[in-house]
Amino acid sequence: MGDAVPSSEPLLRLSKITKVYTRGDLAVPALRGLDLQIDSGEFVAVMGPSGSGKSTLMNLIGCLDRPTSGSYFLQGRDVAQLDRDALAQVRLRTLGFVFQGFNLLSRTTALENVELPLLYAGMRSMERAERARESLARVGLAERAGHTPNQLSGGQQQRVAIARALVTKPMMLLADEPTGNLDSRTSLEVMALLQELNAEGLTVLLVTHEPDIAAFAGRLLLVKDGRLRADERRPPHSAKQALAEWRDTEEEDR
Repeated sequence: MGDAVPSSEPLLRLSKITKVYTRGDLAVPALRGLDLQIDSGEFVAVMGPSGSGKSTLMNLIGCLDRPTSGSYFLQGRDVAQLDRDALAQVRLRTLGFVFQGFNLLSRTTALENVELPLLYAGMRSMERAERARESLARVGLAERAGHTPNQLSGGQQQRVAIARALVTKPMMLLADEPTGNLDSRTSLEVMALLQELNAEGLTVLLVTHEPDIAAFAGRLLLVKDGRLRADERRPPHSAKQALAEWRDTEEEDR
């Protein structure tokens, strides 16, 4: 998905990143000299207590905010050198975003919600609709294209949000608590989908407060007090297997 990145260059590289917010006369540091490198094709989970800096880190990586100091290179480009229009293009074409609250337009269909990034990109309507249908099919919702969000379950709404994030064929998917509003079974279904997408080459960066969700990533970052306290690589759990076990348990309980 997206353009290939040379193997010698990480997808993103953060060096000595700080972020300080000012509240009146008070300076509040959110990130304190953080270093991080993520390669193309990784599945990374970020955990940390409330106020640890993990959401600030996600916003900086997503080019939604700028660091106070330090450098951020994305696909070999210095993000600090990009103007507002260039940053908008990065957010539109290189990065895909999925949020806890789905952020779907309530009065438009699933297809129209997925089309939105392509509309902003100036794509013609027939091509937009075709790409959006392909994206909905990829997340298993081709038959729901004409449904509005209030006609869809929470899990289906999150799949629409994922389809919308995928429709521009980004290099990296940024998912901020994507299972936070979902029940256990639906959370496993969403994580199984994210693992499938990652297996196809999509880089996934996931923020979560749930250890069992983080276990589906192959790399865990622990952020605390604005610093990277741990960086662990380990074999990920299989969300498909966990879902199968959950279904077996449900059958036994009936």
